[in-house]
Amino acid sequence: MTKINPPTPEEFNPFYAGYIEFATKRGDVFAAMSQQLDEMKSALGKLSDKQARFRNGPEEWSIKEIISHLTDGERVFSYRILRISRNDKTALPGFAQNDYVKESGADELPLEDLLAEFEFLRRANILAVKGMSEEMTQRLGTASNSPISVRALIYILVGHVEHHMASLHEKYLPFA
Repeated sequence: MTKINPPTPEEFNPFYAGYIEFATKRGDVFAAMSQQLDEMKSALGKLSDKQARFRNGPEEWSIKEIISHLTDGERVFSYRILRISRNDKTALPGFAQNDYVKESGADELPLEDLLAEFEFLRRANILAVKGMSEEMTQRLGTASNSPISVRALIYILVGHVEHHMASLHEKYLPFA
């Protein structure tokens, strides 16, 4: 399926409303999934290792850690998409993003590898979404103790990247 209508507010926790809004502004969310790969590569691919370790403050994540966080999010949300699209009614847990970043070791990994890992996951998600029926995208499940639909998760994938790329452009890249 390449045309995915935005989710209704009943299909996601209000916490995700900003991500849904970011994705909705992109228009074609399916096309945005691919476009974001080029946008990330263009914005981040030429940074030096020192630049990619830049932090906007002592308690802030580095650019590498943000990429790792995006990869973690891509992986977690894609797992939720798989489970819910297959009509699995098991309630899925949340994840402690700060703990994941802390344990990632991202600053010690090559930037090229971090970007490649994200790209591989996103390309797999593009193929998975492309193969879904409209009915599958509308299925509801539970994640983080809240109802969530597959199409909401797809919009969250795009909006999550959009949110962090906006932050990188505003608060990191001018100074890295």
